[in-house]
Formats: sequence, structure tokens, C-alpha cells
Amino acid sequence: MRIGLIGAGAVAGFHATAAEVLDGTALTAVCDLDEAAARRAAALAPGAAVFTDHRAMLDSGLVDGVIVNTPHALHLPMALDAADRGLHVLVEKPMATTVADCETMLAGCADAGVSLAIGHIQHFFPDKVAAHDLVASGGLGRVVMVRDHRSTDYRPGTRPDWFFSPEVSGGGALMNIGGHCLDRTLWFGGGRAVEISASTAHRFGSAVETDGVISLRLDSGVGASIAVVSDPPTRVDRLAVVGERGVLEAGPRTGVAVQVDGRRRVVREPEEGDIQRAFTAQLADFLAVADGAEPSVPLAHARHVVELVVESYRSAAGGAARRVPERSPVGSSPR
Repeated sequence: MRIGLIGAGAVAGFHATAAEVLDGTALTAVCDLDEAAARRAAALAPGAAVFTDHRAMLDSGLVDGVIVNTPHALHLPMALDAADRGLHVLVEKPMATTVADCETMLAGCADAGVSLAIGHIQHFFPDKVAAHDLVASGGLGRVVMVRDHRSTDYRPGTRPDWFFSPEVSGGGALMNIGGHCLDRTLWFGGGRAVEISASTAHRFGSAVETDGVISLRLDSGVGASIAVVSDPPTRVDRLAVVGERGVLEAGPRTGVAVQVDGRRRVVREPEEGDIQRAFTAQLADFLAVADGAEPSVPLAHARHVVELVVESYRSAAGGAARRVPERSPVGSSPR
């Protein structure tokens, strides 16, 4: 597959390197409104063309599939533009900023007969893969609780301006970092959420939430809590999975450890290059999807993550827990 990268932001280098190291694929084009940024990413793939208009790139005949790595509200129109031209699409998370937009993306790609995958990178991080393998093997017994704690930074000036625009970003810390937490919480909890309660804080004069907490009840019976805190004194990225027999903790900087009956065991130590390994594995999965395989991250799961962020905002605004509506399976007729 010849890959076109739309958006040369913070993780563009990981996408570009993945395309270059995998057999059977190459980064052939990069597009960004900032031509200098596009050229920096394209430099990782000598010969890659540079564009500042994504439609010109899609019409160039240089790409077979695209990675949409742009501000959140642009995911839908750019994915549809690619699908209309018969190009396979990998969209960075969140899938979109509303459930309706998720549905439109699903229908558009299905109607065009192109493959769609959503880049929930947590499913490919080596520490999360090792942790999930242990849980799936029954090493903790039945999972009963999940606790996820992430730090971030939503002070003005710490990230591009579009992150602070509700219209472009779809939200703040919960849409961005909380999306990662919801993704992996559902994955490890083994179910979909049926009830959600949330609170948010708007600090630093921000138009989007800078901090948030979410409580979930899954249809698997698992209870879960998520906290995203902006600018704390200590950086945190820790997932705890509580099973009937023991507790597992996983993080990209701390590795994976499990404690059963008072005995601690290290399952995996963090390794240099783990982030790149994750992006490379994610792109390999996208290539397999384009060849007809099912995505490692189900499209219904990606849609559900967006749904839960939206429901968390409604819960926070109303000050009460909310039931999560059931949705039709992906590919079925709406109820």
C-alpha cells in the first residue's frame, strides 16, 4: 500500500517511520497546511510528495490509503473525501466528535467499499498487549474492577490552539486523553458501558475541560473509574485491573506488574522504542484490514468510545448519572 499522511502533527514521525519499516508499504505523500511541517515528516521517506491541500493529494494518484491525523472535527470530512476516491482509511482517535458523525463515516466507507480502521493506539502498546494477554489467560481470575489515572496538560500555550476550540476538538481532556482511558478500560473490562457518571473542571480560563473524572458500570458487571488531571506535580499513566485473584498495573514508563496473594511479579519491563513498536503494529493491522481482515479495534468499540465521551459531558452538565443507550451493531440497519 502507498500511504498518504494527512496531518503532520506530534505523532506524524511515528506514522511515517511505520510506513517505511513495514514490508509492502511506503509513505508516498504527506499533507499539512503547514508546508514546513509536511516537509519534516516527508523527510523520513525520501521521495514522498508534499501537499498543503488534502484533496490534491487524494487526487494525485500517489496513494492507495490514507492516515487521517488531523484535528478531531476534520476526521469525518477527510475520511469521506478519501473514501469517495476509493482509498482505504485509518483515522486517528477519536473516530469523530459525535455519534452521528461516526455513523456517517461508517456508512460512507461501507458504501464506497473501502476499509476503515480507527487508531486506538492503546491496543498496540507492548505493555497493554502483555497485560491484556495475562488477563485473557485467566491469570487474575475474573475481572471485577478497572481504575485508570492519566495526567495531561491543558494550560494555554502547552498545545496547539485547536485543542482549546470546542468546535474543532469536540472537547478537552476527556475527549483527548479520556478517549484513551475509555478505550482501554472497556477493553480490559470486557464489555460496553451501560451507565456513566462524570464531573469536569474548566481551569486556566479554558473553553474546554482541563480535568475530568468518569465512573462507569459495564454490562460485564465490571465497575470502572477514570481520572484525567491537568498539570499535576507528578506525571501519571497507570491502568490498574482488579481480578478476583490479584491486581495488575500497567504503564508505558513503569511496565507491567501483577500481585497475587502478596507476591509481586514483573510481567514486562518498559523498553526503548515501545511507542514506535505500537505505531508500527497499528499500521500492520490497517494493512491486514485492507486485505480483508477484521480490525483489532472493532468499529463499534471506537464508536462507543465517542458515545461515552459525549455522555460524560451530558452527565457533568446535568449533575447526574446517565444510562447509555443501546446502539445497533455496525453494519446493521438503525433501530
